[in-house]
Amino acid sequence: MTPIAGRHVLLGVSGGIACYKTCTVARRLTEAGALVDVVMTAAATEFVRPLVFEALTARPVATSLWDPGKALEHIHLGRETDLIVVAPATAQLIARMAGGMADDFLTAILLARKAPLLLCPAMNDQMYRHPETQANLTRVQQQVGGRGITILGPATGALAHGEGEGPGRMVEPEEIVAWTERLLRSASPFAGKRVVVTAGPTREAIDPVRVISNRSSGRMGFELARAAWLRGAEVTLITGPTSLTPPVGVDVVRIESTSELQEAVSQVLPLAHALLMAAAPADYRPSETATQKRRREEGPLKLLLEPTQDVLTTTAYWRVNDAVIVGFALETRDVETRAREKLIAKHLDLIVANSAVETGSGPEAPDNHVTLVSKDSAEALPLLSKSDAAEAILDRVGAILATRG
Repeated sequence: MTPIAGRHVLLGVSGGIACYKTCTVARRLTEAGALVDVVMTAAATEFVRPLVFEALTARPVATSLWDPGKALEHIHLGRETDLIVVAPATAQLIARMAGGMADDFLTAILLARKAPLLLCPAMNDQMYRHPETQANLTRVQQQVGGRGITILGPATGALAHGEGEGPGRMVEPEEIVAWTERLLRSASPFAGKRVVVTAGPTREAIDPVRVISNRSSGRMGFELARAAWLRGAEVTLITGPTSLTPPVGVDVVRIESTSELQEAVSQVLPLAHALLMAAAPADYRPSETATQKRRREEGPLKLLLEPTQDVLTTTAYWRVNDAVIVGFALETRDVETRAREKLIAKHLDLIVANSAVETGSGPEAPDNHVTLVSKDSAEALPLLSKSDAAEAILDRVGAILATRG
């Protein structure tokens, strides 16, 4: 069961070339278990036939106020829907909304709505930049104090053929789906909270080419950042080198070395309500870094290594009193015992412990077998995907946040 399973989403489609992307939105929401009703303007049906959306959602598609049996459906849908998503929202539709018009099924629903609204503008860049379009967007946001309106985009990128690039492109379906889930989530202890997540390895330079690092993929931290944002948090993800795509909505800070990680954490932690230190900083660095690449022909290479700073310990200087601090412990033996020692020594609320040598789990695996260790308990979770493990960890963090207001 996904967090939006059983929720009722009304997907409004107005007439722009970006309609083809909306088909993916309809499919993804339906696959997630949402009940999706599609309402199309007459212009939208010139780009995509209603039959396409009916096939994707297994629901009838509304196109006209004048169809038999539709006399009051715009009132019912406006009242009973959990969320309205309009994608694409063209310049014309936005202008009609700003003027309070209700001359077709979609605009009638928007005027009668009680549900929150996610509006995804899409149009030519010159149309978007036009002062009247900007004024219309402002008017829409000011209607009844903005009454639950979120404007998403537009993105900057390639426009219709021959029009080059600029602001006006509809955001990608994955971003719309993510925002839909965030807006549909029930009240959460994370709503409005600032959460800092660290992820991935750090690299310590031997010379301009070679580094010391570790096997961390960053996936656990990325999943935590994604899940915290979906729960309503404002998330900063501080990540070492990784090939992963950053989660939607998350502010990303990229770092390389352990000292850069420490500096980045120190900048954001004083305003954070929670810190999840899923990064795997290098424990050692070369005592000297060569300025030129050392050639193999020069013979054996001997390195003198020195410890790096313990970033989690140094965070004690920047924590606010009620911040929830979560550490991670990757061990090869005595996992729970060593995790509890770290919990006490570093004054943590929770530590997520796992084995580096367990088959099918660990830094490079897609799954993780973790134990959640607190002052009074140790809960061993079953082998889970890192996405599911992130949800379980955040359930515990959310429970602590709820006690601290």
